[in-house]
Amino acid sequence: MIGNARVRLRPTLLDDLDFVISVENDPVNRPFITPWERTQHEAAVRFPDFRHFIIEAGESSQPVGFVILVGCRNPHRSVELKRMVVQAKGQGLGRACLRLLKKVAFHDLKAHRFWLDVRVPNTRAKALYETEGFVEEGRLRESVRTDGGYESLVVMSMLEDEYDARCEAGLEKAD
Repeated sequence: MIGNARVRLRPTLLDDLDFVISVENDPVNRPFITPWERTQHEAAVRFPDFRHFIIEAGESSQPVGFVILVGCRNPHRSVELKRMVVQAKGQGLGRACLRLLKKVAFHDLKAHRFWLDVRVPNTRAKALYETEGFVEEGRLRESVRTDGGYESLVVMSMLEDEYDARCEAGLEKAD
């Protein structure tokens, strides 16, 4: 278990996948992600290059979302935040989780680069990533097919030196 004052991450168990799939398919979350099939989540739980976590919060350790990291054994030390879905919006849990994930990526996984992509309409998530030090690298134009056509993705990243500078400036304090 990995945690800070607000959230904890624990490895996802196969028994957790009903919760994961329900969060992914919630109408509030679905416009911002591309849900996976159960078999994809099962593979991510089992495959060592992935880290699949349940996000827990509160004294009762209630599940409030999940996270998937990819490239945990990447020889180029480039780790991707594939998915972060927090069910309880507006409580600061996403920010607390992202800070914890940066620590995991740079300290535990020894990443040189921690990156993600975010759909253009997901302005709330993009703003969070920007305020947490992620830099926009570019756009993958109309790369995701949706019911209404296509959406573009914004690719963002943080480098190890940038993270270290944020730590030195006191910007990476746990919530």
